Amino acid sequence: MTQDCWAEWLLRTRFGGAAPPRGIEPLTPVRERVLAGAAVGPGDTVLDVGCGDGLIAFGALELGAAEVIFSDISRDLLEHAQRLAEEAGVAARCRFLEASADDLDALTDGSVDVVTTRSVLIYVEDKQAAFAEFHRVLRPGGRMSLFEPINRFAARFRVEETFWGYALDDLPELTGKVQAVFAALQPDTDPMLDFDERDLLELAAGAGFRPVELTLEAEVAQAEAVPWEQFASAPGNPRIPSLTGAIEQALTPHEAKRFVAHLAPLVEAGHGTRRSAKAYLRGTKLAG
Repeated sequence: MTQDCWAEWLLRTRFGGAAPPRGIEPLTPVRERVLAGAAVGPGDTVLDVGCGDGLIAFGALELGAAEVIFSDISRDLLEHAQRLAEEAGVAARCRFLEASADDLDALTDGSVDVVTTRSVLIYVEDKQAAFAEFHRVLRPGGRMSLFEPINRFAARFRVEETFWGYALDDLPELTGKVQAVFAALQPDTDPMLDFDERDLLELAAGAGFRPVELTLEAEVAQAEAVPWEQFASAPGNPRIPSLTGAIEQALTPHEAKRFVAHLAPLVEAGHGTRRSAKAYLRGTKLAG
């Protein structure tokens, strides 16, 4: 059965052939911090925006939330989450809503205690509208907690002699061709790249949240050694091809062979630099 791009990526291709539990494991600390940031507890009504496979939402249920609203633009993912809820025997405490982050019109004003999101605003063009919706649906005193990668951080360090942090100084033309595939799909003006941590603070404050607190974690580290097939077959997000797909689009078979021959050994040996940044944001809707 064909799935939409969101379900296809989240449930299958993001792992690049690795077993799903290994792919999900690094997200467990993110889930715990998002839930802790919202102080989710017994009796709460929680809205998880962009719920995906339910990582945050099911965590809220484990903490005793009275009701969790699974919201996503993907019907396939909502159906997947609903099946999981039924199998776990918690479906009676769940609602499933097909909606975008910037249009939660199906929910009434002041109807939830907590709003959570994880890696959702990177896909939303009108982020101010999303924050306004989060604020609207929260009850006075309600809490918002979110996690977003700050992709602009790594993008600032792009240089012609490297490809995703790997030195390919003798193949600038081929590197440029492959990079152009991704740049055409997600330029600097794309929602994935058009904001940083300061923008998140201002957007939340502009929507009326007080106080607003943000924790930024940025890192420059040695790349991990990864099998080439896993690295090359895992799309970075649902809207772009895998590296293998981009290479096939951009290069001739001979060029592709040269490119892979240079890059694959570096990837498998971990001879590269990884730059990443992520933000945890917390905000409260003023009471009264």
